[in-house]
Amino acid sequence: MLYLPIATVLSGEVAYVVAGEVSKGPFEKADFQVSKNKLCDKIEVRFADGLEAICAEDKIDVITIAGMGGSLIVKILERGYQKKLLHGSERLILQPNIGEDSVRYWLMKNGYKISAEEIMEENQKIYEIIVADEGDSCSTDMELFFGPFLLKDKNKIFQKKWKQELVIRKNVLNSLSQAKIPDDKKTDQLQREISWIMEVINHARKNNH
Repeated sequence: MLYLPIATVLSGEVAYVVAGEVSKGPFEKADFQVSKNKLCDKIEVRFADGLEAICAEDKIDVITIAGMGGSLIVKILERGYQKKLLHGSERLILQPNIGEDSVRYWLMKNGYKISAEEIMEENQKIYEIIVADEGDSCSTDMELFFGPFLLKDKNKIFQKKWKQELVIRKNVLNSLSQAKIPDDKKTDQLQREISWIMEVINHARKNNH
């Protein structure tokens, strides 16, 4: 949790960081690391849940939430939004491990526009980073599913991810087709996603030739 705050402060990219930690063990460990690196005047570790770690007096202008599923990121954002801990003027840098589309839908619904995206691979795991700022968004369902910037770029890591996702979805669809009780809603969703993925992969393949 603390690698990013320490790295950004040491690099001079940020002047002040509030790091929230909801579990006592990790909180104490983070507090120790800040002291060890002699950064107590620049990094404040707070024992709090999600965005409850910050307040208006902090004047935070960038919020980073990383290393968890998209559904949990959405819950944190929604709770912060309801409690007026988010005001829309902050830049959000979000890194969901899964469920990226749910994060994009929340952003669009709540007055944020995606201003940048990145996809990368490290230790055989693929990560997406979403940057959002205040503003109106008119992204399509397909753009929210893949990511508007990632969909335009379609780089090799993007293609690798969606080839893997295509196999996963086809296997799930095959399992659903053999179920005694049909799930028409899930089947329709999977068929739509499979169609999108095949379209995007085929388009990327043609452009590479």
